[in-house]
Amino acid sequence: MSESSLPPGFEALEPFVAAWSKPRAAERAAQRIASNMEELKRFYDAVMAQAEEALTYLDKFDIGALPEREQRLMNLLLSLPEAANAVEVYRQPFVPYAFRPERYPLTEADSSATRP
Repeated sequence: MSESSLPPGFEALEPFVAAWSKPRAAERAAQRIASNMEELKRFYDAVMAQAEEALTYLDKFDIGALPEREQRLMNLLLSLPEAANAVEVYRQPFVPYAFRPERYPLTEADSSATRP
């Protein structure tokens, strides 16, 4: 058995790491768009089931200096709102009544910009 890329206790989330543990918001949005509703729901259900436990666990660490495993877990939590909006609100991977994402592609500078 291979070693988990997540902290102990979060092995059930391992199947989602490759697709959903993304460091940038634009990447997380792209994953939502690339997913079908079944995939979104499966991710949403799995992370929601452990979200509180994950937040409590991560609270023990300095957010600006998370170890690799903990950062992967944090990235999964950061992807949760993408899936939650699609599952709970939009009921589809795309934001209804909005321009398609390809109309406004983000650059790396855009996705890491800070706003006042």
